[in-house]
Amino acid sequence: MSTAVRWPERPDAVQVAGLVIDSIVDGPGIRVAIFCQGCPHHCPGCHNPESWAFAGGTEMTVDALEAAVMGNPLCRGVTFSGGEPFSQAAAFAALGRRLKAKGYEVAAYTGYTFEGLLAAGTAAQKALLETLDVLVDGPFIQARRNLDLRFRGSDNQRILDVPRSLAAGRALWYDGERWTGTR
Repeated sequence: MSTAVRWPERPDAVQVAGLVIDSIVDGPGIRVAIFCQGCPHHCPGCHNPESWAFAGGTEMTVDALEAAVMGNPLCRGVTFSGGEPFSQAAAFAALGRRLKAKGYEVAAYTGYTFEGLLAAGTAAQKALLETLDVLVDGPFIQARRNLDLRFRGSDNQRILDVPRSLAAGRALWYDGERWTGTR
């Protein structure tokens, strides 16, 4: 697994492909979804292929992204998506720490696996993991696409409880109704 970053890590800014201030499809409840620019995975059937190129997007500071989240009084959660958020891990980790301190649920989507990030991730990627409540991991696999899944595109992807997974040193599924729809 390659977790190489395509540009120098910046702890103060993200190249953003898009921002949705009132998403209801990128996790439970009303959330802010931050779609970053750049993805090394290029999964066939990806719903955001325009975010693959590492050139482009709009640079936004961590301060500006935090202000955008704070500007939605109904928002209780934030989702980092892409592109690949772990390609801009330093800035997302900084943003995640700030949002967690203010009581937001922080989630991310990644084409990497939890195990791969633990074993071969950079220090910034591991720091990003530590800020997350929930991780939807694994590449989108078109042959395993399932429209009945909640907050996942293909059945190989997992919804993980990151604090429990980090404490256990292994991937543990999120077991609450909020993300999975089951108890």
